[in-house]
Amino acid sequence: MSYLAKNYNRKKISFKYGKGSFLYSTNGKKYLDFVQGIAVNSLGHAHPKLVNVINKQSKKLWHISNAFQIPEGEMLAKKLAKKTFADYVMFQNSGAEATEAAIKVARRYFYSIGKPKKNRILCVKNSFHGRTIAAIYASGSKKMTEGFGPKVSGFDHFEFGNHKSLKKKITKNTAAIMVETIMGEGGIKVIPDWCLRELRKICNKKNILLILDEVQCGIGRSGDFFAFEKSKVKPDIVPIAKGIGGGFPIGAVLMNKKVASGMTAGTHGSTFGGNPLAMIVGSSVMDIISNKKFLKNVKSISKFFLFNLNKIKNEYPNIIKEIRGRGLLIGIQLKTDQTKFIKKLMDNKLLTIRAAENVVRILPPLNVKKNEINQSLKIIKKVCSELN
Repeated sequence: MSYLAKNYNRKKISFKYGKGSFLYSTNGKKYLDFVQGIAVNSLGHAHPKLVNVINKQSKKLWHISNAFQIPEGEMLAKKLAKKTFADYVMFQNSGAEATEAAIKVARRYFYSIGKPKKNRILCVKNSFHGRTIAAIYASGSKKMTEGFGPKVSGFDHFEFGNHKSLKKKITKNTAAIMVETIMGEGGIKVIPDWCLRELRKICNKKNILLILDEVQCGIGRSGDFFAFEKSKVKPDIVPIAKGIGGGFPIGAVLMNKKVASGMTAGTHGSTFGGNPLAMIVGSSVMDIISNKKFLKNVKSISKFFLFNLNKIKNEYPNIIKEIRGRGLLIGIQLKTDQTKFIKKLMDNKLLTIRAAENVVRILPPLNVKKNEINQSLKIIKKVCSELN
């Protein structure tokens, strides 16, 4: 009997250890892990550099409190600011906390300049911004909000890609537009560069803020450090998490100077956010992933992967509807429900995860090897032919 609450539908499998792109189950089987904790283990399992820094730091300091200065946090914040649009960083523990804090930053900014009624956030209907009470209402999907009333107000919604509806929904009370640059949970839907540029223009014109949620698609996952960089757009606020810790829980909100001005002492806090152990790990992950050569490799291996997935799609058009994504955030949209497909991949020792719109989400570590990609392609092709 399990004493864990039943809020997860867990697969009947558990693991003893992992190494790089692979997981080894408790019954001795080896799996190619293209879930990686849902885009969390950006450098795979048990990366030697991360094991080393955790080991070293664990003997010094784990946790103190944000009542004191934390040099390790200062160091990671500086690296993030130097690499990105951000002037300031606020550390959290998770993606949900980061998006929640991003909402607070936006509202607080307008409050601080004497516009407290400018407090509504405009989001894509059925997007995913985390599972706190506010974040589920930001997503606005019935599946996530059902049974969790009363409704948290302050959020408005428009349909993905519907620009007329987006413009119509902006009122004098709108504080920000918040979108995922690439929708992960929502089915690996990429917001095109021209569209991001248009969003930036609208925000400038209407004097509202642009929040780009890069919790899943950030930190090298798209082949650029941030997925929005390709569009040359500068957001005001960006929540991050997942990949920055390489498996260690870290979240953060990146902000420009303007919006950060509202976050004065006491306006927000996090007990564990920015602890020395997390910060030293994040710093090491940052050193590896922000390297130009590393990101160039993510792009080239992604190009190879997407090209070959499209070949499989053309071979099995009655199984695969579309190949989606960018970098190593990839979705295979199927013609029918993806449950059986994911199960068959798992039977063939390839782990993947679902997303909306019958999409099989594929999230290898960013340092995945070409022969591991080939191995996964072979399995995907095999499963297509079995189901054909």
